[in-house]
Amino acid sequence: MFGKKEKIKVGVVGVGVLGHHHTRLYKANPDAELIGVYDVSPGAAADVGREYGVPAFDTVAALAEKCDALTVAVPATGHYETAMPLIEMGKHILMEKPIAATVEEARAMVKAAEMRNLVFGVGHVERFNAAMDFLEKNRSNTLFIEAHRLAKYPPPRPGLHRRGTEVSVVLDLMIHDLDLVLTMVGSDVERFDAVGMPVLSKTEDIANVRIKFKNGTVANVTASRVSTEPMRKFRVFQTDSYISMDYAKSTGKIIRKSFLGVASKHVNLCEKNALAAEINDFVQAVRKTKKGPMIVQPRVTGAQGLRALELAVAITEEIDAYNRKYDLYRFRK
Repeated sequence: MFGKKEKIKVGVVGVGVLGHHHTRLYKANPDAELIGVYDVSPGAAADVGREYGVPAFDTVAALAEKCDALTVAVPATGHYETAMPLIEMGKHILMEKPIAATVEEARAMVKAAEMRNLVFGVGHVERFNAAMDFLEKNRSNTLFIEAHRLAKYPPPRPGLHRRGTEVSVVLDLMIHDLDLVLTMVGSDVERFDAVGMPVLSKTEDIANVRIKFKNGTVANVTASRVSTEPMRKFRVFQTDSYISMDYAKSTGKIIRKSFLGVASKHVNLCEKNALAAEINDFVQAVRKTKKGPMIVQPRVTGAQGLRALELAVAITEEIDAYNRKYDLYRFRK
């Protein structure tokens, strides 16, 4: 029987920027016991292990043997080959976004986790910020969404590709907003029109898509990783309100019609640590599942991660077809 005070034994696979944060937050979580870390760079793993007082394991399997659950924070192209053996070992998984590099790999992992009654979460961290708490409660009357996620080109890493550039900016950055849009709208996609282009990478560095849903809602989403000025804005137009979120400035505003006229409310996006909330949500899902008898999934499930990936991949395929049709890749260096 799983005791009330027993902690969830957790490990982190991949200790880059995000994996390092996962390690720190697991260490701080009162319901988690950080067992150790693993990374393809033994030196990086050793450094992070020393920082948080845990061992750096020589293999993923050796770490997993001692854990109930693991974060997988390796590059997207390695998600499937890293996580599938863990799922087969019966380990609960928190996968950094995107869930996988291909839809086929994502479907296989989701199915395997479901067959083994495992908790399988995906790290769409924006779902855990303060403004999204409001948006998800007030999503039924959404008419139009506009999202901009612009970033500077990732810095070089000796011996490795620049972070995120192993996949299109659609899978790297835009997928955050695609997940938010799908969550807000709650309707099937009717059609979309997408454009994009590689600039400094072999994959798309900038992309835009206009999505029309079967319930009449429209979303316009832009993502870039070659911008000079970062921007992370998400705006929602509803029948009775306008919600604007500026993630870069950690501010938000909600303007609503009321019987007295128009009411405005400011939202502090730093009211909580979104990643800490995501990790705690995952830990609590594992705790409840271990207690039984029900399987409790986290806020962002593997199935929802798959849903976002399916749309993202469809967008990248349309961009590729458009660029090939008009020979736009001739401008690529």
